[in-house]
Amino acid sequence: MDTLTAEQLTQAIESYKNTVDYLEIRVEQSESTSLSFKGKQLDGVDKSFALSGGIRACHRGGWSFVTFNGLAELNKQIEIAIAQAKLIGQETTQLAEIETIKDYVPAKIKQDPRNISLEAKRQLLEKYNQLLLDYDPRIQTTRVSLSDRFATNYFVNSTGSCIIQERLDINGRFGAIARNEAGVVRQGFETIHSRTDYNALVGIEERVLSAAKRAVRQLEATSVKGGKYTVVLDPYLAGVFIHEAFGHLSEADFVYENPSMQELLTLGKPLGIEQLNVIDDATLDNLPGSIKYDDEGVPGQRKYLIKNGVLQQRLHSLETAGKMQETPTGNARAIRASYPPIVRMTNTAIESGDTSFEEMIGDIEEGVYAVRMLGGQTNGEMFTFAAAEGYMIRNGKIAEPVSDVTLSGNVFQTLKDIEAIGDDTLYTSGGCGKGGQMPLPVSVGGPHLRIKNVVVGGR
Repeated sequence: MDTLTAEQLTQAIESYKNTVDYLEIRVEQSESTSLSFKGKQLDGVDKSFALSGGIRACHRGGWSFVTFNGLAELNKQIEIAIAQAKLIGQETTQLAEIETIKDYVPAKIKQDPRNISLEAKRQLLEKYNQLLLDYDPRIQTTRVSLSDRFATNYFVNSTGSCIIQERLDINGRFGAIARNEAGVVRQGFETIHSRTDYNALVGIEERVLSAAKRAVRQLEATSVKGGKYTVVLDPYLAGVFIHEAFGHLSEADFVYENPSMQELLTLGKPLGIEQLNVIDDATLDNLPGSIKYDDEGVPGQRKYLIKNGVLQQRLHSLETAGKMQETPTGNARAIRASYPPIVRMTNTAIESGDTSFEEMIGDIEEGVYAVRMLGGQTNGEMFTFAAAEGYMIRNGKIAEPVSDVTLSGNVFQTLKDIEAIGDDTLYTSGGCGKGGQMPLPVSVGGPHLRIKNVVVGGR
């Protein structure tokens, strides 16, 4: 697919742009490889080339979405999308106005994974897999994978925008599962991501081994005694907490459809201590959620969701911004061109504060240090997270390891109960799920956080 395609899409949309209120075409051409081991077994090797696309039409407030995997009958697909939108639309289309953009955004590439043979990738992954298997006799099995995907995304719409964006994603995922004589099973994970360089996966033996070390360490842990504690979250868990428990509440489609949340999430409302700043930043370099333009052609931005403890902004698509009479934020995203854009986060984080880790734990007589996340769920403003590792804090020091650490509570109360924000910060890559679209590349970040009165459940 060359620049002719962009012209082809522009010409196709030109003929129909006045027949509905809004029309867009997105096309994605991609090539990807993935390899995985499960224990000693090479579990999968895939190499694929794909072309997919989607057409969205909006008429009198009614949306339709039509997918395709070839350009031969593009006009026919556009006509189907238009007919469907006209069938549904009964109200008024309310979309925020945005500027017309014509741009080409190349990927910045150092070492291109497309130039590395499948055999070389397999050897590298096998080496890391063997490292994990050999670390300790209690390591029962492993789950490891390497993947890379290069995509070119074409976007044209009826307001005249034409944007071509290249995107490269390189991922390494390393998991180790350990079991002791008593039958206790623990797991440890490590992920590596780069948007620019295959060499980010080379020479990472210590990072890979950390997955096995965490799994084995937790075999020695005893179940935490349930109760209310002052809890310190490590940066991984702080990032996941703010993404899952608060970030999703900031997505305007959720707020717009939920009157009780509109009341809870009134802009200008104080939500936490003055030092609390929460951002969603698409402009950061080399992170999974970084984008120059979202999937509606809106520039990616740095936004304060909470600034100095006060609710400042929410995340929007063109439709939610139009309906709520707010400004588009560049947060309409889709996992592929064959899915419609919906309101999603990019790189979501708590900004660092001014408290050192030593100061944070120094006056805690008995508390819990929760490290990384094993799993969790949110339901509106309520959340439950399971930490991958836990340690007791006793008399201002990190003490014995504990297991079965689950943290639960109400996000608004928990934000108010934050007592200290660390002077460190760390971003980690993730895959977010919403509306049947999973995994969307995002990043979560934060410093250490100290929170009082957290309900901690043990076994």
